[in-house]
Amino acid sequence: MNKATHRIGINIGGRYVPGTNGVITGVVLAAGELGWEVVGIRDWFDGLLFRDRYPDRGLVQLTPQMVENLPALAGGILGVSPRSDPFLVRELNPDNDVEEVDRSEELLESIRAENIHAVVSIVGPEAMATSWKLSRKGLNTVCVPKSIENDVVGTSLSFGFNSALAYVIDTLDRIRVAAETLQRIAVVEVLGMHAGWLALQTGIATNADAVLIPEIPYDLYKVSRRIKNKLELGRTPTITVVAEGATPIAENTQLPREGSRVIDRSGLVAETVAMELQRLTDYETFPLVLGPLVRGGTPTAVDRQLGMAYGAAAVTALKEDGNGVMVGFQPPDVAFVPLAEAVNKVRVVPTNSELLQVARALGISLGD
Repeated sequence: MNKATHRIGINIGGRYVPGTNGVITGVVLAAGELGWEVVGIRDWFDGLLFRDRYPDRGLVQLTPQMVENLPALAGGILGVSPRSDPFLVRELNPDNDVEEVDRSEELLESIRAENIHAVVSIVGPEAMATSWKLSRKGLNTVCVPKSIENDVVGTSLSFGFNSALAYVIDTLDRIRVAAETLQRIAVVEVLGMHAGWLALQTGIATNADAVLIPEIPYDLYKVSRRIKNKLELGRTPTITVVAEGATPIAENTQLPREGSRVIDRSGLVAETVAMELQRLTDYETFPLVLGPLVRGGTPTAVDRQLGMAYGAAAVTALKEDGNGVMVGFQPPDVAFVPLAEAVNKVRVVPTNSELLQVARALGISLGD
């Protein structure tokens, strides 16, 4: 395939993360060294499914001259479409009802018609599952993992996580000053519906009083004891970090997963924990939600290097006849992980994690 591959596509599936342009640059520069042509597909695969929406018909030519000076802070030049799925495209039927239609074959035909031999997709877990299904139908594809939550299986570091980590740590430092001034406890909710890497690592870095993550059901009575102990010792509790997917131990206090807050449950955990901690400690609290704010800002040096490396590695995978794989960072190596091993799974914080041991050693309450 390395001889036949002379035109590859690149797109971005899922939500935006800082520094995506770095991955695009890595792909284009590495492909240019091989004499390959690169085209960008707008808004995941929408650029090929809804071509009339775009003045450029959904494709943009990418050359080394165009990308080598792309600003790191700029938004992704190709756009994203987090809710788009070529297997489930919403359309109006003749009865004017909305129905979901499988347009994957039409998409694959469009890719062939454009003489695109392979597609590099920068994706999170959900979009990666779509890429895997397309690869099973014949699409030659390589995925680059991106995730603010660092929850992609097969890699120790997803693109975008380090930038989010740096942003949250900086923000928590600022929140601590406000909490000390107001003499309150800030309960800060961060992203992490199924995995608590972001909450745990930022909590350790900022010496939080407590860190609540999805992997460990919490008991707020135990958290409150930690806070009361600090007060008795003359120390001021300031920050409790909670992942959005954290849940309590008691079944009768489980946070609702569906129902009135299906569309957006952001802030629900912070609000619930703050109110209960205030009741248990008699110390004033206030909830804060960082949520999608962490998706903006400047990428860190780690992510800028990682993005370029991932992009170049994706081209190397295609050169070496790789197909249906994800580029994974497995220190000290970059590996090519079969998509079948990475999709429909979550990289969670293991119970024997050294980070959990560090948190306990520092006296951080994990609610257990």
